[in-house]
Amino acid sequence: AAKARQLLQDTLERLSQEQLKRFRHKLRDMPVDGRSIPWGRLEGKDELHLVEEMIQFYGPEIALDVTRKTLKRADIRDVAEQLKDKLKAHPILVLYPSPGPLLRPPPEYKKKYREHVLQQHAKVKERNARSVKINKRFTKLLIAREDATPVDGTRGPTEEPGTQRAQRSDTHTFNRLFGRDEEGQRPLTVLLQGPAGIGKTMAAKKILYDWAGGKLYHDQVDFAFFLPCRELLERPGTCSLASLILDQCPHRSAPIGLILSRSERLLFILDGADELPPPGPTEGVPCIDPFEEAEGARVLSGLMGKTLLPGARLLVTARATAPGRLQSRLCSPQCAEVCGFSDKDKKKFFHKFFRDERVAERAYRSVKENETLFALCFVPFVCWIVCTVLRQQLQLGQDLSRTSKTTTSVYLLFITSLLSSAPAADGPQVQGELRKMCRLAREGLLGHRAQFTEKDLERLELRGSKVQTLFLSKKELPGVLETEVTYQFMDQSFQEFFAALSYLLEDKGNLRAPADSVGALLRGDTELRGHLTLTTRFLFGLLNTERVHDIKHHFGCVVSEHVKQDVLRWMQDQGHQGAAPEGTKQTEAPEDAEELEEEEGELNYPLELLYCLYETQEDAFVRQALRGLPELVLERVRFSRMDVEVLSYCIRCCPEGQALQLVSCGLVPAQEKKKKKSLMKRLHGSLGGSSSQAAMKRSQASPLRSLFEAMTDQHCGLNSLTLCHCKLSDSVCRDLSEALKEAPALTELGLLHNWLSEAGLRLLCEGLAWPQCRVKKLRVQQPRLQEVLQHLIGMLSQSSALTTLDLCDCQLPELAVTQLCTVLQDQGCRLQTVSLTSVELSKQSLQELRKVKTANPGLVITHPLLDSHP
Repeated sequence: AAKARQLLQDTLERLSQEQLKRFRHKLRDMPVDGRSIPWGRLEGKDELHLVEEMIQFYGPEIALDVTRKTLKRADIRDVAEQLKDKLKAHPILVLYPSPGPLLRPPPEYKKKYREHVLQQHAKVKERNARSVKINKRFTKLLIAREDATPVDGTRGPTEEPGTQRAQRSDTHTFNRLFGRDEEGQRPLTVLLQGPAGIGKTMAAKKILYDWAGGKLYHDQVDFAFFLPCRELLERPGTCSLASLILDQCPHRSAPIGLILSRSERLLFILDGADELPPPGPTEGVPCIDPFEEAEGARVLSGLMGKTLLPGARLLVTARATAPGRLQSRLCSPQCAEVCGFSDKDKKKFFHKFFRDERVAERAYRSVKENETLFALCFVPFVCWIVCTVLRQQLQLGQDLSRTSKTTTSVYLLFITSLLSSAPAADGPQVQGELRKMCRLAREGLLGHRAQFTEKDLERLELRGSKVQTLFLSKKELPGVLETEVTYQFMDQSFQEFFAALSYLLEDKGNLRAPADSVGALLRGDTELRGHLTLTTRFLFGLLNTERVHDIKHHFGCVVSEHVKQDVLRWMQDQGHQGAAPEGTKQTEAPEDAEELEEEEGELNYPLELLYCLYETQEDAFVRQALRGLPELVLERVRFSRMDVEVLSYCIRCCPEGQALQLVSCGLVPAQEKKKKKSLMKRLHGSLGGSSSQAAMKRSQASPLRSLFEAMTDQHCGLNSLTLCHCKLSDSVCRDLSEALKEAPALTELGLLHNWLSEAGLRLLCEGLAWPQCRVKKLRVQQPRLQEVLQHLIGMLSQSSALTTLDLCDCQLPELAVTQLCTVLQDQGCRLQTVSLTSVELSKQSLQELRKVKTANPGLVITHPLLDSHP
């Protein structure tokens, strides 16, 4: 590319200004595959900038051929002949054919490559090294595009976003990932993100397999390549993108020049891009030449930043640990979220796993009866672990009802099930090997390593051990002189689990160095700890009293109490260090909240802390930890079912005085697109009348019902709840109203810009007026519902607890103010403070309010004009 750039520059510098002008005009009309450089990118450009535009648009080899042809059309034949001679005497790239008609990769080679991909990816290895056909193992997932809209394209004012945003991962959904957006633009980069084990890699491999089978991106992609980022980053030495492509071809004699010459018809799948370390001051310039030998990080950065093959398509998979940091590396990505299994998909997975219908149904029912474990199975890898454990329990004739409530307990149960196959006499030896395995996992995790050499295993005396065969998979790569053998954990999440376990599996008297302590793990830079997120969750989960007992029983270790105390102190410190994202302390959200919900930020840190606490499943520990987080602020969270489950548990355990704010949150978990009703059901619905439909709508549970039920627990100390820009549906209002009647500690409620309907506000007023409601302070900002505020005002005389009312930013017509003044003079009204700041009031309304203040001197009414004389 550098030689091509220099030759182009030398050629154009031989032109006079008049010739250069003719060259630009003729270049505008030189289409390649129907595409020409837009005139706006050519007009007035000098030789140097013209060269850059041509190389960026065509690529270096095609740019040379286009230049020669354009010179001939511009009647600058002497320079064209000189360029032709130079190309013959000194070919820039021998892999590219001599100048002539622009060539494409031959159709027979494209067919050969697709067949090779089908053969290579027809089977996938499970974590226990068993190979299964990808079409038989793959179970459809729910995938939600960031810009997804409901099927009919409409949404009511009180309907939450996301009710139909997720679709099952069939061919149509995969095709839509690169579909045009509302402005007609087709993305070149798609970011597919989700938590560990959710199925991102499997989905990416299925996309590659379906492309090779002719089901995806028909007539759009000629070649697709799968690049595992972690392996590329750990690859010794340097490599070029061209060599990486050749590694995936049937033979290294592939026409690489022809393949690269049409970058707009290439698809690169970058799996696990979150492994790429944050850019540092010493990081080199990203690659711009596909033939340049460079470190893996530079090659990946070049692809992701579009400095390398800018026209190529990218499908990037990543954990949702730090989406903001990753997106800054990508060029205008279209984001999509892998949401895991629906309940229907879970059942399909069980039947695919067990194959025997009766066994599959028995196992499925046993898990479904455990509501929490069944919810965890939305993660495909957790589902696989559960099925593996159940199969072993069935083979041994054990009880299937053994409970697991958290991801940690599922993993621990799986590991102990595998270790139980070892003879009892080998117990002490296996326990020693396990401690060494945990050390290997921790060293690799802290050093950003997933692959280990035979020397690594020999150093820890693990080569050929029982735990190596159980938990490490062997990989052989052809080397220059000999085959290179590496080992890695059966899944990345197992390395993270064993790393967390290493902090507990220490022999008595074996003191740690400060760098190996739990504090060193937890107190690192938050931004740089993204890859430690799951490890931290596992660490919290392993501190559960029952888990500690299991560790002692199975691994022969006593867990020191100081580990638990260190973790507790760290969690309490998060509140003092301002763990909430900047700006979330202020609940005054901008008026246009639509944009807030669509923005993608960093990992929501407060929610991640709650996930850690959930893993412990110890109410007293959670209550102590939350004393250091008196005000929880969750901002721009699109709640999944598991998110709500985690939040509900922590709120049920929260201490007295706890405050919770939900700001610009999507309150509907992603689910499948609703199927059309059958004709009979639609006829029955229409004949049944609107009353039956209304009854069904009333009985439908809101997505936050479990949270509101947690608020009514007698041990719940939630004192303040604020919902801001959350689009509260009528079902949410109904469930919140029921909670207001029983919540033992809730004394403050804030409802700010939530697009309440008249029915929703009426439901909330019923709860607030309930005799047992303890809410003393109510804050409402609802500028668009001035005509229905009469329901709220009418409730004031019925509430026995309400003493403070804040109606800032509400629009109060004169009739509503008159009604408010009437209620304030009612002897049943307990209000002591009314805030009307920012409310526009007429002269008549101000006069009425002054009369109320005169009649009741103890009542405080605040408004900037109220104390001024009329």
